[in-house]
Amino acid sequence: MRKKIVAGNWKMNMTTAEATALVNALKEDLANFRDVEVVLCPPFTALATVSELVHDTHLDLGAQNMHWAKNGAYTGEISAGMLRELYCHYVILGHSERRQYFGETDAIVNRKTQAALASSLHPIVCVGETLQEREAGKVEEVITTQVQGSLAGLSAKELLDSVIAYEPVWAIGTGKTATSDQAQEVHALIRQILTKAYDATVAQGVRIQYGGSVKPSNAKELFSMPDIDGGLIGGAALDAKSFIDIVRAAV
Repeated sequence: MRKKIVAGNWKMNMTTAEATALVNALKEDLANFRDVEVVLCPPFTALATVSELVHDTHLDLGAQNMHWAKNGAYTGEISAGMLRELYCHYVILGHSERRQYFGETDAIVNRKTQAALASSLHPIVCVGETLQEREAGKVEEVITTQVQGSLAGLSAKELLDSVIAYEPVWAIGTGKTATSDQAQEVHALIRQILTKAYDATVAQGVRIQYGGSVKPSNAKELFSMPDIDGGLIGGAALDAKSFIDIVRAAV
């Protein structure tokens, strides 16, 4: 039985003061909530603050990105070791915005994924097609290429220590959401790809999140699909009530 996981990706939002207010509001309801794994992914500047705020709760801390190198001349980058020092447990890798705006390829995402796992961080590896690719009938091709490339070389144990997030690019921040059937279809495809690469037991153990304009109004239906194991939440994660409602919809 896969435990649902809901992660809030705050993106480039929230000062430390705003982060403190949000986390305190979340703690009132979710501090001892164990039915769903809840991960908060603030910007780098708020990681230390949020780490302190959640250390005595059941809320986990995640980062939004990292570099594959342990250290060195990589101005503006953050290493896995730096994240671990702040008690990060998760890190989002290969988000469509990283791929689109910063040129991250499957090979780069794979290097980061392997580096995260080597430092005992759980990568949340994002995959997803654009509207153009969907309309051209290339969903299976795109998703297969991204899953295989981003997760290349991982052992079965490393795969099980990872989370995959399916985020159709056309549904991120647009207000458009894949229907529950559309999302389930791609989640099932991802599990099928993993079954071929590993085996059915491993594939059935991997958690696959859905991300893309998830709201309290559609979360329950999405999370009830057999292969959808929670959500990677963007805009709705910035509002305490919305995020709490989404988390509770995963039960």
